[in-house]
Amino acid sequence: MSRESDYRGRGTDQNPANRFERLHYEPERDSEAEPRVPTQYLRDVSRRVISRNDSPDVGFEFSLNPYRGCEHGCSYCYARPTHEYLGFSSGLDFETRILVKQDAAALLRKELSAPGWKGAPLALSGVTDPYQPIERSLRITRACLQILAEFLNPVVIVTKNYLVVRDLDLLGTLAREQAVIVTLSLTTLRADLQRSLEPRASAPRRRLEAIRRLSAASIPVRVLVAPVIPGLNDHELPALLEAASEAGATAAGYVLLRLPHSVKALFGDWLEKYVPERASRVLSLLSDSRGGNLYNPQFHQRMKGSGPYAEQIQALFAASCRRLGLNRSPQLPSSAAFRIPGAARQSELF
Repeated sequence: MSRESDYRGRGTDQNPANRFERLHYEPERDSEAEPRVPTQYLRDVSRRVISRNDSPDVGFEFSLNPYRGCEHGCSYCYARPTHEYLGFSSGLDFETRILVKQDAAALLRKELSAPGWKGAPLALSGVTDPYQPIERSLRITRACLQILAEFLNPVVIVTKNYLVVRDLDLLGTLAREQAVIVTLSLTTLRADLQRSLEPRASAPRRRLEAIRRLSAASIPVRVLVAPVIPGLNDHELPALLEAASEAGATAAGYVLLRLPHSVKALFGDWLEKYVPERASRVLSLLSDSRGGNLYNPQFHQRMKGSGPYAEQIQALFAASCRRLGLNRSPQLPSSAAFRIPGAARQSELF
């Protein structure tokens, strides 16, 4: 590993220009300083919390994001450019300016109670981790889960934080109705690599422990190896799947590294800082699997890539899953038990 980031505990020290803004301020830096950049939490005044997705390759139609931006600070995060829609940068701003939906639970109750809502599965979340550090104190994700458990609305949770086990009680309520799946995202088993890639996310051993605890509580749990980074963690794919399977995961998926917009430069900077000897190899393999570019936004291509290298990863993943007995049966949360609590009580009166 090479030198650490100038900004302690952050995935990047860069703030690239917002592609939607005409002006960009570039502050002067003292190369000797190692500043600690505080996280700012800003109120999000959105009037709705359920978002609709029309992408055919993400596996869900509706999502719920209690936060925008993510303090985990993953250097590779494909969601970083979404912060540009808010007038911020996809770099340091994404992990230090977190928008908080304090009214998320109340808005969720209102939307689930609407006549047209039929209990469709919700993804929690789509572009940010619902269990990022601030959730320990704000408990907005837990408040949303309480509403989902009350309505028995199915939910698929994706996180890389051990904090998810705090909500075993609510997850258990949903699990009894086959209305929940929890996915732990696992990138590497190497603690040193994880700390530089995902500076404020849970360590690999903690994520595996979360899988154990969820599985022991009879909550369906899967592992998502994401991202698979060519020439860096791709060789770990079988070991990651085996560790997750031993911990209790029964299903698995993977995503090839995605570098949309400014994330290309941000991740390239991370490579030069931490693994300069591998940088060219990583980018070359990625380009080979992206049709000569570092990113291909085409549906059904952006997640898995194409070409000989991508096919090798797909074959390795499939063989590992067969060997471990993963993905033997589909895991889809059920909407069968969905109810609107007030309407249910009213019907009982008659």
